[in-house]
Amino acid sequence: HLDPLAPDLATRTSRIAHRLDALGLEVTVETGARYVLDPRRKHGPSLLDADPGDRARRADLLLRAVRVAADLGAHAVHCFSGIIPPGTDQDTAWKRLAESLAPVLEAAGAAGVPLAVEPEPGHLLATLADFHHLRRLLGDPGHLGLTLDIGHCQCLEPLPPADCVRAAAPWLKHVQIEDMRRGVHEHLPLGDGEIDFPPVLEALAATGYQDLTVVE
Repeated sequence: HLDPLAPDLATRTSRIAHRLDALGLEVTVETGARYVLDPRRKHGPSLLDADPGDRARRADLLLRAVRVAADLGAHAVHCFSGIIPPGTDQDTAWKRLAESLAPVLEAAGAAGVPLAVEPEPGHLLATLADFHHLRRLLGDPGHLGLTLDIGHCQCLEPLPPADCVRAAAPWLKHVQIEDMRRGVHEHLPLGDGEIDFPPVLEALAATGYQDLTVVE
């Protein structure tokens, strides 16, 4: 783990970049950052919070992640929307998300690193349809990509996971894979859930996807 808030970030990032290169490893920067910004809220603050200052803190973390990703030569920066705060309506939540991500996407474009948003069960942006809603809100920016979690497809999407891969192909920047059961957001070891993996892997290969597929 690379602490984005600790001193000497550039020096530590450079050290890790050299180590990754020596080992022949590739990387995506993940920004869940559990309890990094708030010791009492696992993923707080979020891009949807009512307080503009809290939203800015999360956006700043993503901006740091973009700089780190560029220095590491990472495939993408992964992020998610967050959970809708109590008392917040959907339209307001989407507006906050789009406004918060706009400067991050600008930085990602300048750095040449895609921002790969993950549909997450229970979050504002939970499905592929939600991803496309955000994409349209933002005007379809070139550096907005998708993190596709195969287990989440099994959990929530109307299409089978392999069909989700094919549908997501034009925007696919990062893939996470684990087993899961329909309607239950519980990450399971491969073989303990309901996913038929050979068609999923065949679909990924057929799309020409060449970036990371990580077991979560």
